[in-house]
Amino acid sequence: MPNALAMTTLVLGGVRSGKSARAIALARATRKRVIVAATAAVDPTDHEMVERVARHRRDRPAEWTVVETVAPGGPSLPAVLRDAPADACVLVDALGTWLGAHLLAWEARAQRDPAATLAALDALGAELADTLAQMHAEAIVIAEETGWGLVPTTRLGRLFSDALGRLTQRIAVRADRVELVVAGYAIDLRAIGRPVDQP
Repeated sequence: MPNALAMTTLVLGGVRSGKSARAIALARATRKRVIVAATAAVDPTDHEMVERVARHRRDRPAEWTVVETVAPGGPSLPAVLRDAPADACVLVDALGTWLGAHLLAWEARAQRDPAATLAALDALGAELADTLAQMHAEAIVIAEETGWGLVPTTRLGRLFSDALGRLTQRIAVRADRVELVVAGYAIDLRAIGRPVDQP
């Protein structure tokens, strides 16, 4: 069911599909104050990831406000969404890095009890989806598409793919607009299909 309070858009895509560029264009088009909820936890020794995040920062307009949601002592992603004023647009970049940060924090638990860890990730996802549905600010949510490759060979990889797939379905069914970006082309999924039953 579409969000009754404010517009929510989900932008899905694989690596280098153009999903971030599409989300930035949609955020610019709102002509609202944009708050970027950045979700990547960056290891400073991982130089490739540091450069990847820096490139994302360069691609965004300098006047946009960036809030790091995984920084120690910083606000959580649901808190950023709840606190956003009605005249703003929140760009969530992105669901996969947000979920991945939680999974890595629970790595020992995931190895010991994968079913309980998946349930905990699902609970986090349900809270996030509920928060999006109750927002007064517009939201544009980027999500990585991980379900088109092989089943991951590691336990953490399988947990991540399952949790992210379930979360994107949960958000997509309640979003006002759902787009899939492939090779730089955005496809309006609502125009060509309908949601299946939730997992």
